[in-house]
Amino acid sequence: MASAAPTVSGKRKLCALLVEDNLLDAELVRHSLEHEGFEVDSDVVQTEAEFRARVTATPYDVVLADYNLPQWRGVEALDILRAEDLDIPVILVTGSLGDIAAVECIKRGVTDYVLKDRLTRLPASVSRALEETRYRQERARAENALKENQERLAGILASAMDAIVTVNEQGQIVLFNEAAELVFQCPASEAMGQPLHRFIPERFQAAHEEHVRKFTAGAATRRRMGKVETLVGLRANGAEFPMEASLSRVETQTGKLFTVILRDVTEQEALRRLRQRAEETLSKKAAELTRSNRDLEQFAYIASHDLQEPLRMVASYTQLLAERYRGKLDDNADKYIGYAVEGALRMQTLIQDLLAFSRVGRNGSEPKAVNANLAVHEALQNLRSTLDESRANVVCDNLPAVAVSRSQLVQLFQNLVGNAIKFHGAEPPQTRITAEKADTAWLFSVADNGIGIAPEHHDQIFMIFQRLHARAEYPGNGVGLAICKKIVEQHGGKIWVESDLGRGSTFRFTLPDCGSNQDGLEKT
Repeated sequence: MASAAPTVSGKRKLCALLVEDNLLDAELVRHSLEHEGFEVDSDVVQTEAEFRARVTATPYDVVLADYNLPQWRGVEALDILRAEDLDIPVILVTGSLGDIAAVECIKRGVTDYVLKDRLTRLPASVSRALEETRYRQERARAENALKENQERLAGILASAMDAIVTVNEQGQIVLFNEAAELVFQCPASEAMGQPLHRFIPERFQAAHEEHVRKFTAGAATRRRMGKVETLVGLRANGAEFPMEASLSRVETQTGKLFTVILRDVTEQEALRRLRQRAEETLSKKAAELTRSNRDLEQFAYIASHDLQEPLRMVASYTQLLAERYRGKLDDNADKYIGYAVEGALRMQTLIQDLLAFSRVGRNGSEPKAVNANLAVHEALQNLRSTLDESRANVVCDNLPAVAVSRSQLVQLFQNLVGNAIKFHGAEPPQTRITAEKADTAWLFSVADNGIGIAPEHHDQIFMIFQRLHARAEYPGNGVGLAICKKIVEQHGGKIWVESDLGRGSTFRFTLPDCGSNQDGLEKT
């Protein structure tokens, strides 16, 4: 609807509908308004039909109606405006109007009335009517907005999964949503007006009062409760339950309101306790496993160490028997003595391999920055005779420094290169050692042109005493790669193989980067 807004000339624009059968009177009305600063845009109607047509087609600011007309009365314009749901003020401008009729018109909804012989009052009456209409419309918009917000809030409260409880300064509940009904197992009709203490176990009520007191005295308007420990709520049936809650405060015209949003964490607490027990059990099992592994390693070390001397004596005396009595007994005796010598020597080698495996990580030096190039060089020196016999060729790129035990790194490269030489094909062994950065570690690769390994055996080869070939084909007890795996994993790395049968093998493993700490680093 249009309003009396100022124009460029400074006058207030007014769109008026005059209900008048005397055109001279209509002109006097316009003149009185324009004389007092209104820029009037008006229409004149005389009949009810003309009025209805005009008022539904044009957004008028005001209706100025004569009380008595030949066919109807101007006050009846109110009925048409209400029927069309139009909020337009109606001012009666009439020649005469008795007190009783005037009161009746005001009761029906007429904003004001002005006698035609006192038109000087009309501009002020119109201004007042426009102001009252503007105020009334703004209030209606505010009420509608408030109603929409209340409906929206009611929808949020009804659909909220968390319990929402609001109390006044006296601690009485003034809001209790559906989720709160479910959590506390209490209908809102019963909870409203009750003290909040009803839903707090007695032993926690004093602490709750102190918490609210400090919160009220402080400057904060929001605070989460239960950060350190879980809060406890009380259901209507007397059952206690754990909960998490947040508290907020708002100032209103009637006083302070405190809103608690809380969540029943019974299931979460049960899961937390279950997880805690599982973690404790897992930690206990891990400790037991660590102790068991340590005991097994200790046993393997002691057993292999203590068995060496008796085995050495058995091997020595069976070899002595073979030397002294070969050919002096029958053929079966020579064969049996040969079996005994071979078994004793193989057992001696097996015990030595077991001892080597159990020594990995025992009394070893602390990891430090080690030049991998020097470790490879030392490993190749240890394999010099084997390299010469097999005409093997080993190519090594420039390798980084890694944080490992130096002796174990030498053994790692020695075992992998030794494997490449042992399991070579028809061509002379070719081995290449490279490294590349992988996040905070280095990824090493030892690639060869050997006989390869079938994919189904890629995991098996790293298990101790696991062999893929008969001893007649390739010597050894299946310990070398198990030692490699143990060395790498003790330094926090991983080792695996990429290979296909007949296409060579590439052993890859990761070791930690020594970072900027390269104190004592060996130089090439």
